[in-house]
Amino acid sequence: MHNQSIARLAGLALTAGIAATLTASPAAAQKKHAMEKCYGVAKAGENDCAAGPGTSCAGTSTRDWQGDVWKLVKKGSCETISTPKGKGSLTPVKR
Repeated sequence: MHNQSIARLAGLALTAGIAATLTASPAAAQKKHAMEKCYGVAKAGENDCAAGPGTSCAGTSTRDWQGDVWKLVKKGSCETISTPKGKGSLTPVKR
């Protein structure tokens, strides 16, 4: 009887773990989709991956507010971000 109780508890724990994972996944997906690329708002070395020429990945930009470098920001906020070189843009800008 003791072995059956342990097996039941293990099964319940496994089921709870799977349920928690499935519940968390949609929230993570929503968070990911609530972001957008914003060009011209990253400080040097703070850009996100796959930026413009001269950068290979995250953190490789060499100038503040570089127009062909992007950073992920909350969706809908990009064009309201002000920098010393101008506002953020959803497309690359010449700077």
